[in-house]
Amino acid sequence: MEDEFSRWRTKAVEDFLRTVYILQQTTIPVPMTMISRTLRIKAPSVTDMIRRLGLRQSASQHPNGYYPPVPLLEHKPYHGVRLTSAGEQIALQIIRRRCLLELFLVQRLGYKWDEVEAEADRLEHDISEQLAERLASALGNPEADPHGEPIPTAEGRLPVRGDQCLMDLTDGQGGIVSQVTDHSPELLHYLDDLGLRPGVELRVLNRSPLGDIITIQIDTPSNTYILSSQVASHLRLVSKKKARIGVANHRRELVGSGQG
Repeated sequence: MEDEFSRWRTKAVEDFLRTVYILQQTTIPVPMTMISRTLRIKAPSVTDMIRRLGLRQSASQHPNGYYPPVPLLEHKPYHGVRLTSAGEQIALQIIRRRCLLELFLVQRLGYKWDEVEAEADRLEHDISEQLAERLASALGNPEADPHGEPIPTAEGRLPVRGDQCLMDLTDGQGGIVSQVTDHSPELLHYLDDLGLRPGVELRVLNRSPLGDIITIQIDTPSNTYILSSQVASHLRLVSKKKARIGVANHRRELVGSGQG
């Protein structure tokens, strides 16, 4: 099976599968326009990729190896696409590689969490599964990357957290930051200045009547900050009761590497 995958599994294909997987966490089926906008490619390129990855053809019918041996997505005309179980497994495999690379760059090579996105994007397509598992072992089989994104297991399963968006909390509620969903350097720099990272505890003091700003408190009463709804929408929290040991360990690891 691995030999059959070798030719068709290009960087463009892997990026496409990973992007569809991420988008379908909020929208199913995923509209083609959304894929085009996210990947910054033209509509005909999206159509061509969907045709290639959705074909139900055997390797014997396409001996050149440019088509996958099983369909990786399903397309519903005028609605969008969704990954098949085979497509999801490959997408999770790519996400696992990326997360492990980002964590390795931060913990072992001294990168900052706002520097790893571009590096991991270049490397994730070129490492073997053996190297990915060596990285996981060397890092202590972590459950989250530097941004708190859950790392899929080698079997393609995601840890269950039960976290929620900061915008869904009401006055007086709080929790521990579990994930930053936007990895843009500008946002990560801003959050760094505020001390907002995975593992940090915060509490909602109040929300504006229109819901466009939210005031939070971090650790002590003197550390209060006002966040826009745009920023708050990218922060996910887990309750203290549900906080997993891995979240606390994740924060200690980052502090130990000089990134906390």
